[in-house]
Amino acid sequence: MTIRHLVRKKQTLEYPEQRPAIPPGYRGVPTLVRDPNGREKCVSCQLCEFVCPPKAIRITPGEIPADAPTAHVEKAPKAFEIDMLRCIYCGLCQEVCPEEAIFLQNQFSMSGYTRAEMVNDKARLYELGGTLPDDHFKWDQKKGRRAGGNGGH
Repeated sequence: MTIRHLVRKKQTLEYPEQRPAIPPGYRGVPTLVRDPNGREKCVSCQLCEFVCPPKAIRITPGEIPADAPTAHVEKAPKAFEIDMLRCIYCGLCQEVCPEEAIFLQNQFSMSGYTRAEMVNDKARLYELGGTLPDDHFKWDQKKGRRAGGNGGH
């Protein structure tokens, strides 16, 4: 047994230059994503905050200004924070999101020097998440509809 271990090939990876392969279905860091036009998809419904087992998500709902191009949609979060020290990477936040605004990315190495650095705010979450394709086109105002109206019905 000892001889067999001495002659076999090394299995050590030189991290971070060499990284292990990420298996399909891996649940990594939760992030916020934008639609293909760069608009935020989160409407501060707070479902992810309510379903989070360790209560790692904090959302402060905010109103969209009446003169904004997306004023015809819904609310948007004023603040959105995920405490990565509390997050257990369960994926419930992604599953419950009706707007498909929160996704678990393949990033698995998060580090910081203080506890405050491990709390991802809204800007950091969008930076990590980026933009994902969207087939719903929810944010595009329908032609012939008035903003804030009921479409003339």
